[in-house]
Amino acid sequence: MSRVEDFLTSEEESAIVEAIRIAEKNTSGEIRVHLEAESISSEEPHEHIDAFDRATEVFEMLNMHNTKESNGVLIYVAVEDRTLVIMGDKGINDVVGQNFWEGTKDVIINHFKNGDMKQGLVDGILKAGQQLKKHFPYKKDDKNELPDDISVG
Repeated sequence: MSRVEDFLTSEEESAIVEAIRIAEKNTSGEIRVHLEAESISSEEPHEHIDAFDRATEVFEMLNMHNTKESNGVLIYVAVEDRTLVIMGDKGINDVVGQNFWEGTKDVIINHFKNGDMKQGLVDGILKAGQQLKKHFPYKKDDKNELPDDISVG
């Protein structure tokens, strides 16, 4: 069993998906979580790449750019590499400061350092939802544009 499969129990996965649903009730933004063992290029399967570059590939692979307001957010974790990237789409990046996600990253990393992966992701997702609400509040006609499940690579 890989470390990705060991990273979360099915109950913990359910709690994370529920956190995504709760966060998205406050914002039109769309939040996805992607877990994989290492930051490996999809073009060169045995080549490690920068985590941000890999998160960019995953963002495209998950079609996260296909939201009406370009307000998708990816929380990317390479478990064995111990790396985390939070990436927002163009609509978010156009209206927020450069360090917009730093507080969310800090929340997640602090829990990760204490060995509580589930709570790190849950609290990070809820914080991301609160931050997104300021710029992308939920509207009654909003549709869930992206799946809420955790993707694994």
